[in-house]
Amino acid sequence: MNRQAQAVIMFLVGAAVLHAGFTDLYLRYVKAGLRPLLLAAGVVLILAALATVWYDLRAPKDAHRHAEGAGEGEGQGAEGGDGHGHAHREPRVSWLLVLPLFALILVAPPALGSYSALHTGTALQAPLAYPRLPATDPLPLSVVDYAGRAAYGHGRTLGNRRVEVTGFVALGHDGTPYLVRMALNCCAADAQPVKIGLTGHIPPVLQPDAWLRVTGTYTGKRAKDPVNDGVIPFLDVTEAKPVPTPRDPYDESWNN
Repeated sequence: MNRQAQAVIMFLVGAAVLHAGFTDLYLRYVKAGLRPLLLAAGVVLILAALATVWYDLRAPKDAHRHAEGAGEGEGQGAEGGDGHGHAHREPRVSWLLVLPLFALILVAPPALGSYSALHTGTALQAPLAYPRLPATDPLPLSVVDYAGRAAYGHGRTLGNRRVEVTGFVALGHDGTPYLVRMALNCCAADAQPVKIGLTGHIPPVLQPDAWLRVTGTYTGKRAKDPVNDGVIPFLDVTEAKPVPTPRDPYDESWNN
């Protein structure tokens, strides 16, 4: 591609990045805290594209003619010429490079779900501390927070309190239902699952990747993740309700 075509591609990339940054689409790719950097990158790409076009248009036309004439005079076998004064055009198929950009703008990719969760071992880690819990009933907790308190704190900070946890459903190869949230460090490429096993009053029909808000109490039951032998604590469910997919499907609480 010539320089102006490259500028067009650069402009489209910048516009796609800004589109993702100004909407919730960026949450499918990176953590929420990276939004300012994403917007700045989009602005830089667009400014660079405009500067490229401006510098290319203000260059003297006779300089272009001189450069083309010098290239044609190098001989019949010179690159960019065919010996008859005609430059070879770039293949039009190269414009297919813009298709992924339109796909980024028009098609929102789904967040990682049950397939990734079942093929990746749980990333649960021992918490550094257990912050004091508010006196609400039921107590809303993230999947990461409940799993850490249940697996490594042995439920001492939970007691018999009712907790409310939201995540998506994954069904193990043996039929065990899990409530999962993909924990994020930086971007979706490094997302890892944290899993909670469900027991008690479980809905008779569970659809993988469906989002549930479950209410229940701590139970000492636990299992080993078949992928990496990590600890998977369980929750004794008393109530489960389907909920829409949250605005941010990933859990960033473990690195805040």
